[in-house]
Amino acid sequence: MSIFDFLSGQFIDVIHWTDDTRDTMVSRFERQGHEIKYGAKLTVREGQAAVFVHEGQLADVFTPGLYMLETNNMPIMTTLQHWDHGFRSPFKSEIYFVNTTRFTDLKWGTKNPIMLRDPEFGPIRLRAFGTYTIKVADPALFLREIVGTDGDFTADEVTFQIRNIIVQEVSRALASSGIPALDMAANTKDLGDLVAKAIDGTVAQYGLTIPELYIENISLPPAVEKALDERTSRGIAGNLDDHMKWKAAEAMSQPGSAAGQAMGMGMGAGLGMQMGNMMQAGPWGAAPQPAAATAAPPPPPPPVEHVWHIAEAGQTSGPFSKAAMGRKVTEGALTRETMVWTQGQDGWMAAEDTELAQLFTVMPPPPPGA
Repeated sequence: MSIFDFLSGQFIDVIHWTDDTRDTMVSRFERQGHEIKYGAKLTVREGQAAVFVHEGQLADVFTPGLYMLETNNMPIMTTLQHWDHGFRSPFKSEIYFVNTTRFTDLKWGTKNPIMLRDPEFGPIRLRAFGTYTIKVADPALFLREIVGTDGDFTADEVTFQIRNIIVQEVSRALASSGIPALDMAANTKDLGDLVAKAIDGTVAQYGLTIPELYIENISLPPAVEKALDERTSRGIAGNLDDHMKWKAAEAMSQPGSAAGQAMGMGMGAGLGMQMGNMMQAGPWGAAPQPAAATAAPPPPPPPVEHVWHIAEAGQTSGPFSKAAMGRKVTEGALTRETMVWTQGQDGWMAAEDTELAQLFTVMPPPPPGA
């Protein structure tokens, strides 16, 4: 953190500070019991300020430059010490180096949703988050109000308080803006500038300033976002009747799909009914008179006769009609144990376990003249 050069015995001759942590805001120059030599060199680099504290009181503040620590460069210290022009003795003082560069990419966000009344949706809840930048504007005030005697003060120690101030002002700005939620994305820059300006007076009391504040996103609750997406989908669909016609035509263009088959069957039935009405209307368009008597319904179709297959010695034969199977029984080519199969049957079965069993119980009548 600090680099000390000891050039003349026990007295510090060169005082300066370099930092590579990127988050240190204030670092105390540790004297380690050594006094500061009168006329020592103080180097304050760009982006730094050096604050002298003598016996608990803020003294001189040095901006970037190279200084000889003498009475003419330390007016407040000279007054506090009652130094005369012939003073040349070493002196004791605490020196704090303050980082005055910008600390960027600091995050802020609303922990809880912001309740507000939207002109379009009514009462809604919003969340917002973004980034901001802080910078030490008054090193002496910052040291007195925030740092105190902390010899190693980082940005994390102050950003929590700054975030609370930002969130409070963002809540007030969004609630009082009157901007519809759908239009806030187009006004985030103006809202960010408004919030930064509103909190500038508060953070100035800490010796800080906020050069930049960005509102990256303003979001709705998930349920509201889902409803908004559905509303957007309806808007994209346009006219609902035209949209349904288009979806029907798209389904018909895919004959393999269930929707296409159902649509095709529905349209086929509709066309069939329409053609039937046209045929009933006759060639001249006039509907015929109803018949005097209702025509008898057609007879039911005859039952489908099963055909049979026979399995013997690892070979199959068939198909055979039931009559042919009866002749095989008479000839002795089909027995009760013969394995047979017909359509609809669950695997091969013995003939006596199927409907063919009746072929084995039919006995011929007595011969003539018996």
